[in-house]
Amino acid sequence: MDIAILLFDRFTALDAVGPYEALSRVPGATVTFVAAEPGLKHTDMGTLALNVEASLDDLPHPEIVVVPGGPGEVLPRGHEPTLDWLRAAHETSTWTTSVCTGSLILGAAGILEGKRATSHWLALDVLLSFGAQPTLERVVIDGKVITAAGVSSGIDMALTLAARIAGDDTARAIQLGMEYDPQPPFDAGSPEKAPAEIVQLLRDMNRSYELT
Repeated sequence: MDIAILLFDRFTALDAVGPYEALSRVPGATVTFVAAEPGLKHTDMGTLALNVEASLDDLPHPEIVVVPGGPGEVLPRGHEPTLDWLRAAHETSTWTTSVCTGSLILGAAGILEGKRATSHWLALDVLLSFGAQPTLERVVIDGKVITAAGVSSGIDMALTLAARIAGDDTARAIQLGMEYDPQPPFDAGSPEKAPAEIVQLLRDMNRSYELT
């Protein structure tokens, strides 16, 4: 089973690495990072890079597509060869998935038209502009498309996907192996739970990240 994770400069690390950690443990799965141009792809913080050895042409028809997000998503969202690859891969994929603002790339490729989908909460208005039906749910399944909300929710998406592929027990074992048992110090992980001043603080910190 070929799983392709699309990378680009200024992707968010956990968007890609979280699903990688879970999906690489699915029996029979081969996970490959792909990019329009192979080479080092730096994260949005600039201090970490992953080396991508495979081009899009090297893996035209993966069974599973994973598209992470991050501020750099504006580049693949406007890059027609990448969108063409996504459209073609989606035609034959078993599952097409995204994490965070990776859903905006799927939207630009026309994959989310009329579908329920999610993204980082700061980007839901942009998601709507692609004809999707935005929701604040953490993981959304609509047909063979699975979208995850912001960053850490990519782990939830990957475990959900692992269960669909290999069964609940295998997914539970992967979760246990990762010791994924979240116990955050604050109940501030969503805009509904966080105090209004914290929501505004994040908006102020991310003006350049909000997309129009």
